[in-house]
Amino acid sequence: MVEVRPYAIADKNACLALFDSNVPDFFDPTERHLFVEFLDRPKGQYFCIEKDGRIVGCGGFAREGQGQARFTWGMVDQALHGDGLGRLLTEHRLQEIVRSGDFSEADLSTTPRIAPFFAKFGFVETGREKDGFAPGMDKVLMIKTL
Repeated sequence: MVEVRPYAIADKNACLALFDSNVPDFFDPTERHLFVEFLDRPKGQYFCIEKDGRIVGCGGFAREGQGQARFTWGMVDQALHGDGLGRLLTEHRLQEIVRSGDFSEADLSTTPRIAPFFAKFGFVETGREKDGFAPGMDKVLMIKTL
């Protein structure tokens, strides 16, 4: 059984294991301390995907300065990429953003490798920053009108 539920501080180590499973292909190891800080005090709403009692994904959203919803720290256990969990997490976040009634746009930052995934949900690239996440890891900025 797969369930999306709110994050709890007791989920921190499981979420860090998800991060670690995605290094170096999707996250740079230098970003880990930022994720630790986020997990200690998550901004906005943050969720975990639990499958058969095990946390296999996490991600959320928070209000940004200009009033848009920004996706925060989304990831799925790398061993389970392609199993539809990323789609589930993305759809859940978008549904929660729309349900709140507070936002007209959602935006996110991702890598060139993942940007086509988000384009399937209607996100459009608005810019790129060379080495935006770390040396050799460019940042793609994307937005979706809700």
